[in-house]
Amino acid sequence: MQGNGELRANDEAGLPADARAGAPASPFERAAWFDLLAAHGFAGEARVDAYGEAGAVTAWLPLRRDHAGQLSGLTNWYSFAIRPLFVGEGDRAAALRALFAKLKKRGRRLTLYPVPDAAQADVASAMRAAGWWVKAVPAGDRHWLDLKGMSHDDWWEGRPGALKNTVKRKAKKGVVDIQLLTEYDPGSWAAYESIYAASWKPEEGDPALLRAFAETESRRGTFRMGIARIEGIPVAAQFWTVEDGTAFIHKLAHVEDSLKASPGTLLSAALFRHVIEVDQVARVDFGTGNDGYKKDWMNRHEPLWRLEAFNPAHIAAWGPAIKAFARSKLGRE
Repeated sequence: MQGNGELRANDEAGLPADARAGAPASPFERAAWFDLLAAHGFAGEARVDAYGEAGAVTAWLPLRRDHAGQLSGLTNWYSFAIRPLFVGEGDRAAALRALFAKLKKRGRRLTLYPVPDAAQADVASAMRAAGWWVKAVPAGDRHWLDLKGMSHDDWWEGRPGALKNTVKRKAKKGVVDIQLLTEYDPGSWAAYESIYAASWKPEEGDPALLRAFAETESRRGTFRMGIARIEGIPVAAQFWTVEDGTAFIHKLAHVEDSLKASPGTLLSAALFRHVIEVDQVARVDFGTGNDGYKKDWMNRHEPLWRLEAFNPAHIAAWGPAIKAFARSKLGRE
């Protein structure tokens, strides 16, 4: 089946809201997310939406132009993933090949990160079929929980003994009060921001973007937030969303001098119980990063991939490609 592709600036066409990656829906795979990134200055020199069509199916890939000849996935540090989205049914592989063939006419280098493990082989294959030199390397981690029909109690029984004992002992003391919210509240969000500012975390990357995202998710009914207080003072907060059977853990923070009471651990336990028992999710996604504590809560781990693609039609791409591949054979990693 023959495919064709297009490359359009965002003011000509944007991603439709119903585009899907062929996996459970994610807040980072909707038109509104990419619009938000662009509105907050994360589109580099320009936002570019790449399209490829094959029959009734269209592949879409939101990109940014970093500088002349170089494109990257439209992401920032809040993003869990970047991968092609699709509208319609048909030969997705052909649509992807068409997309990347069109991109060859517009750029000499393309970088995608973080690409989910389930998508990287198909994406890299389509790039190579379109004539790109491609280097795919694992460059990050994702921890997630696959409940596989388990109840909350079934899952909790399998957690490490130290974690279960901590939750039992600290909850029994009654020092920490837990509040769970399903709607955005300015006062509660301000409490989160104050906790984050007093936490061990680095300075928040873009608090205005995150706040706008939280407000949007509240309007969609996906917003979940927990705040832990000791003697009325907020000491820990977490921001989650729930969508299409998956809970996404976006942000968490706690005040350092509250650690003895384990407010963050108690808050996590309460939110896990809520999304499993009330929202009845089948999966909990802890996002990017390989922090050791995530293993206590999750039962699955997978790599995230960086795809570096070089266009051999541009001599300027040869040097960076040789450097990236070093001694490995072009296009085979």
